[in-house]
Amino acid sequence: MFLLTVLTVWSFMHLYTFWRLAKLPWLATVPRWAWWAAGLLLWFSYPFARYLDRNGMSSEFARLLELSGAVWLGTLFLLVTALLASELLTAFGLWKAAVVPVRTGSLALAALLSVVGIVQGNRTPRVESLEVQLPQLPRELDGLRVVQLSDLHLGTILREGWLSARLAQVQALKPDLVVVTGDLIDGNARHVERLLPLLKELKAPLGVYAVTGNHEFYAGLEASVQLFRDAGFTVLRDQNVEVRPGLVVAGVDDLTARRQYGINHRAVEKALAGRPPGACVFLSHTPWQVEEAARLGAGLMLSGHTHDGQIWPFSYLVRLSYPYVGGTYQVKGLTLHVSRGTGTWGPRLRLWKPGEITLITLRSPSS
Repeated sequence: MFLLTVLTVWSFMHLYTFWRLAKLPWLATVPRWAWWAAGLLLWFSYPFARYLDRNGMSSEFARLLELSGAVWLGTLFLLVTALLASELLTAFGLWKAAVVPVRTGSLALAALLSVVGIVQGNRTPRVESLEVQLPQLPRELDGLRVVQLSDLHLGTILREGWLSARLAQVQALKPDLVVVTGDLIDGNARHVERLLPLLKELKAPLGVYAVTGNHEFYAGLEASVQLFRDAGFTVLRDQNVEVRPGLVVAGVDDLTARRQYGINHRAVEKALAGRPPGACVFLSHTPWQVEEAARLGAGLMLSGHTHDGQIWPFSYLVRLSYPYVGGTYQVKGLTLHVSRGTGTWGPRLRLWKPGEITLITLRSPSS
């Protein structure tokens, strides 16, 4: 049902865009067969590239097809948004004198925003620094540095060179503890297996802790978890671990994927139950059940998944399902930080902020 819904929306976006653009006089010279053939090819580009990759037919052609299809995905979203705005400006075509110039302007605006988005999406992720006073954190752990990586989406588009640069950024921050809050893998675990030598370089004195995201479920949950473990990560699957006396890290398998697959194991309650005394950092790829985590005693919750909408104004749609869409929130005594993602999903486009690596400095109330 999820795939059918996505393909239906994808189809309607193409039909609407090409229907509206075909009515522009300065495009009327393009033969209709060429116009609709181009639309069909663009419709096939991204789904077909993903199909090739998922079925092990990887090649440089498939990679370039996915890259170009992903760029078209982001551009199409901006085109549809701009054209819908033009409908409002022209009273859905009733203001006939304005239709052509306004739609032409919408096309130009979408093209400009796509270029800006590509530049922004390819910028080096920004290090966002955050200080959090963590209840029950012992005085001797005051100043402990935690680095959060989230939504790297490693695969055919984000590969060795990009990952190596991100690891250098992390090492420069000298973290005591590293957490990976899901979607390390984009969709095919085989691509990430080749990156294991690099991933094994991700280390910290108190360890590297990870939870699964929805894309680990899509890539094959058990294979993804094993890959994390092969990289040297401690994977928290509805459980907690004491990393130092007075500091506990807990984590759950992704809540979005669990809902999609009909899995309900009271994961948050299970992960936070029976933990040793002290401060608690809770990892959940999806920023859901935040109030429940606060009620159960977590002091800091680290999430991702939303990408902060990635391409404005998509963030407004994301907010319908994920009220905590990006940034830092205070929820019933708990500090929640939702990363906008270190990498990107699909198109290497972002409006308006670059990717994020988060540096959290923990503070003890008694310091």
